[in-house]
Amino acid sequence: MTFSFQVPTALEYFESLVRSDDQFPLLEAAASLAQDEYPDLDVQQVLGDVDQLLARLKRRLPADAAPLARLRALNQFFFNDLNFGGNVNDYYDPDNSYLNAVLRTRRGIPISLAVLWMELAQGLGLQARGIGFPGHFMLKVTLPKGQVVIDPFTGKSLSREELSERLEPYKRGNGLVGDFDVPLGLYLQPASSREIIARMLRNLKEVHHAQEDWQRVIAVQDRLIALLPSAWGEYRDRGVAHAEQGNTAQAVRDLETYLAKAEDALDLDAIAERVATLRRMAS
Repeated sequence: MTFSFQVPTALEYFESLVRSDDQFPLLEAAASLAQDEYPDLDVQQVLGDVDQLLARLKRRLPADAAPLARLRALNQFFFNDLNFGGNVNDYYDPDNSYLNAVLRTRRGIPISLAVLWMELAQGLGLQARGIGFPGHFMLKVTLPKGQVVIDPFTGKSLSREELSERLEPYKRGNGLVGDFDVPLGLYLQPASSREIIARMLRNLKEVHHAQEDWQRVIAVQDRLIALLPSAWGEYRDRGVAHAEQGNTAQAVRDLETYLAKAEDALDLDAIAERVATLRRMAS
């Protein structure tokens, strides 16, 4: 009897990871994002590298260490001893979003650093969550005497006043002032694993879009649609990228899906016109 085993593609592997919200493997899903850029990447090796860091960290702490002591040891280890931090010299390098590269260079953007930090924190038994703070991903740790908000770019703990100050440009830009202002706490809600992966992908999308690298935009959009199958705007964006890449049939299919599903969108007329133009070009 002959058995045939087909190795899943990188996208199929990703789809299998993000299919359910139950036991969503955040670190593995985040690590797998690099497979589009690094096709030979061994994701399990990345997970193993993080496990080794956790083992080193645990050896520094007594088993009965208090939560605050564990948090201090983690920050000392991550930000000082290992020297993880923000890539201030090349913030828009796609490698800043790929965990294998971040582990190698010790440089990243807030959300990629946060994913690694959270894995170590949770391995120490800390109650750590990511926060989808506007413009800058944050970390939140719940301790017996309260919560600590940490900037994963620097490792610095932030006060309520500092957080409010960071919010001001976002609030002004979006008209969230005066009667439309909302409490700070609403900006400090924990992000789900699915939301974290979506934000990582959209960071990559922005980088590739700015470079008009449509093939890479399409690869990111494929993952976003696998992750968020009802996010109709992602079909539109993939369709536009396919059009720019010259893939007319795929572009029309995605844009027509958007037209059929995004019933209240403000750009439906413009997209319908784009579809008509593509059809004329293909005929």
